[in-house]
Amino acid sequence: MTLRLSQLIGGQARPALSEAWLDVHEPATGTRYALCPDADGEDVAAAFEAAQAAFPAWSTLPPSERARWLDRLADALETRIDDFAAAESRDAGKPLALARDVEIPRAVANLRFFAAAATQFASESHHGQAGLNYTLRQPLGVVGCISPWNLPLYLFTWKIAPALAAGNCVIGKPSEVTPVTAWMLGELAREIGFPSGVLNIVQGLGPKVGQAIVDHPGIKAISFTGSTAVGTRIATSCAGNLKKVSLELGGKNATIVFADAPRTQLFETLLRSAFQNSGQICLCGSRLLIERSAYAEVRDELVARAKKLHVGDPLDAGNQQGALVSKAHHEKVMGHIDLARAEGGKLLCGGNAVQPPGRCEGGWFIAPTIIEGLGPYTRTNSEEIFGPVLTLQAFDDEDEALALANATPYGLAASLWTSDLRRAHRLAGRIDAGIVWINTWLERDLRTPFGGMKQSGLGREGGQEALRFFTETKNVCLNLG
Repeated sequence: MTLRLSQLIGGQARPALSEAWLDVHEPATGTRYALCPDADGEDVAAAFEAAQAAFPAWSTLPPSERARWLDRLADALETRIDDFAAAESRDAGKPLALARDVEIPRAVANLRFFAAAATQFASESHHGQAGLNYTLRQPLGVVGCISPWNLPLYLFTWKIAPALAAGNCVIGKPSEVTPVTAWMLGELAREIGFPSGVLNIVQGLGPKVGQAIVDHPGIKAISFTGSTAVGTRIATSCAGNLKKVSLELGGKNATIVFADAPRTQLFETLLRSAFQNSGQICLCGSRLLIERSAYAEVRDELVARAKKLHVGDPLDAGNQQGALVSKAHHEKVMGHIDLARAEGGKLLCGGNAVQPPGRCEGGWFIAPTIIEGLGPYTRTNSEEIFGPVLTLQAFDDEDEALALANATPYGLAASLWTSDLRRAHRLAGRIDAGIVWINTWLERDLRTPFGGMKQSGLGREGGQEALRFFTETKNVCLNLG
């Protein structure tokens, strides 16, 4: 049977007011399996009314009470990890183990972290210079949280949790490509009696629902994760009425490997950083820069390991790589591989679509692809591909490594591999990236600021940065006489 999703508006499960629907496909099979509400601005307006009505009570709850509700939601999600993981795997085409062991637990951790953070979010006071000053950090009101398709529940909770913890009411929009786990979270919120109107989830297309959220005059802030092109349009829209905006956008991240890189876990981590979730993570290292004296060793070992990665049915525990999220995205990535060939790149492995036998023969799979022989300013090394495609470039010294790392319009993340920690610290300070890992990848302390430079976004998420974004700062000064 076709699964029929709903929206969460004012604590109620609702279809789109237009009663229109969007098809949801299973990437591993290429077949439709669900219907998603095709909402529009009228649904956003209804969600805003519900959120606005709920705001006075929610915003004046003690932080400990808001934390209690977030913890209750986390508890409920934790008891259903297997159900949510199965849904995430089916909806996004990713290996079941990745969803079960990493992504759904991270969604639980997001809720728990910001529940605790709500009780520790302190204001400042200043005295002795000009009276007594204290700073209030007050919730904004109704805010919009727009999340992407690649890490559906992981990034949806990463946005809504700090917004709710800070005392705002939320209109959340998950991607229409992967809407199922956000719908399930809404159903979970209803089951535990989450306060009506505090969390609203509107389903539908970006140009209709997303733009309506961005343009609504009563919505005070927008937190968006997605492509740079869409983020630029959102920033332009928000500029017209000076609406707060946080943008976590694309990346073309460099992984820099020096000849003295510690070999323990090196190749396993390089492989994971390039191909986890079929390369559909904004933090993936899609450009591997290798010191020339170690180039052949690193290249040959990495290619040998990439060829052994099993691509196929996400439900099969023996497969490390699943499908790409949609037919359109599959075609886009294959087009980039063709472009790499046209630009003179040499394919060392992959470069082809994969058709697993059985139920997944119609799915959208691509073999792990490694390419060498392209310069830093080719389109292949400049444009975000967002798939299982890794390029290799050699460098001779530290300055050249830095120049290659920064030869991109993006600036989200980078990884450095070296045994020389002075060199690591020097380069970390000079790389144009908001996040730099040294001898590791994707280790995340949720207290730290997260975000990018250049075309990778505006603002920072995580920890106190997120709570500050979702609040308005007000200074109160008392003359002491």
